[in-house]
Amino acid sequence: MDISVYRPGELSAADRAAWTSMQSKAHLQGSPELANPFLSPEFALAVGRCRRGVRIAVVREDGEPAAFFPFQRTATGVGRPSASASRTRRGSSDRPGFTWDARELLRACGLAVWEFDHLVQGQEPFAAGARASFPSPVMDVDQGYDAYLRHLRSRAPKFTRTTLAKERRLGRDVGGVRYVHDERDPAVLRTLMGWKSAQYRRTGRSDRFAHDWISHLVQRLFHTRSEPFAGILSVLYADERPVAAHFGLRTERVLACWFPAYDPAWAKYSPGLVLHLRMAEAAAADGIAYLDLGRGQKEYKDSLKTREITVSEGWVTRRHPVAIGHRARRAPVRALRNTVQSRPELFAPADRMLKNIGRLRSYNQ
Repeated sequence: MDISVYRPGELSAADRAAWTSMQSKAHLQGSPELANPFLSPEFALAVGRCRRGVRIAVVREDGEPAAFFPFQRTATGVGRPSASASRTRRGSSDRPGFTWDARELLRACGLAVWEFDHLVQGQEPFAAGARASFPSPVMDVDQGYDAYLRHLRSRAPKFTRTTLAKERRLGRDVGGVRYVHDERDPAVLRTLMGWKSAQYRRTGRSDRFAHDWISHLVQRLFHTRSEPFAGILSVLYADERPVAAHFGLRTERVLACWFPAYDPAWAKYSPGLVLHLRMAEAAAADGIAYLDLGRGQKEYKDSLKTREITVSEGWVTRRHPVAIGHRARRAPVRALRNTVQSRPELFAPADRMLKNIGRLRSYNQ
């Protein structure tokens, strides 16, 4: 196994083309999750322009690229996915049937430990280090939007009926409801980011857009366009005013949902749900196979999903003092968080506490 480590800008055009080709064929070779845009070269290169310390390991077999592994390394040799604060898919992109050794990869990258929390299936060398697995809902639209809507009506008839009725009511009360699947106005992106920041504060969560690098990354990806990859800003308008929006990433077959938000002034119309149905319709027309809603317990995801894929969290380590210390420090934190999130009797009071903190934040601003 021949492993070379590059800065993102040093990756050759031939290597980028090989990476893209692996993703485009993933669904034909039994690993459709590897087509996720967060595992694409465009995403890794964009992160590399917004964060220091991002590297890409290229694993070659007989001189040809067989796997690509983007990561970020701390000074102590702890490795994390290159966008570790932004809740994205993790792992490597590799050629189906190619086998490799995780510890040998870590050694070549100068890592004592590599920690992950959204590892997709199909990466057995990393999967051996998984400590827990979680469902990640998806919306299948490969058979067309009408087929998806029929499935939704049969599985969640009340939800479907209510959401479509609210869209009609929004049109009657306000007028001029329209949907733009790929909005190119950067001012609307800034509006979405403002809504999302307010939502984080209101619910007591950490504001991801308080990290300048995440704001810069989203804006860079908004302007990134290639044949299989694009940053997609989808917007629902009422009377020419945006009422809900979503920014995500797409490849040839997958639309990865990332930052959805809406204007709370229009909450009674459930504009976020209406937006997701419109996104599904447009994605189906655009040849997308499924929308990946991402890991996380949310009622709207349970209502919209057709099935679930599995993502894992854990770490892969070498024999190293840093790995032992990191694991001892991180394992109890992850275990406590996962216990709270998986047990409704614990999650509900914790969620209420965060929202109370959010209300205090808003009051004091």
